[in-house]
Amino acid sequence: MRERVAKYQIGQAVKHRVFPFRGVIFDVDPEFANTEEWWNSIPAEVRPSRDQPFYHLYAENAETAYVAYVSEQNLVADESGDPFRHPAVNENFSPEGNGKYRPKTLHTH
Repeated sequence: MRERVAKYQIGQAVKHRVFPFRGVIFDVDPEFANTEEWWNSIPAEVRPSRDQPFYHLYAENAETAYVAYVSEQNLVADESGDPFRHPAVNENFSPEGNGKYRPKTLHTH
């Protein structure tokens, strides 16, 4: 099996290709690593391939902030530069501009 290289990185701002939400990536799975129930909840006609990177996002839409799990094929870079309202973005990342966020280092005492 060939090694997949993730197109997007942790800390990158992205938006969904179809649905009206955007987010910041906080983790990457090299291939699908969620439950069968989650997989089967996606309508078959839009169900993505399992053999691609999947991204964990601190996501938000017009109404709410949440965590999303999205396939690489359904993401595009978000270069709007708009700030995020999601509280976890500010807790875990520092904005660097250009749609990129730097993970904050954990301070140990």
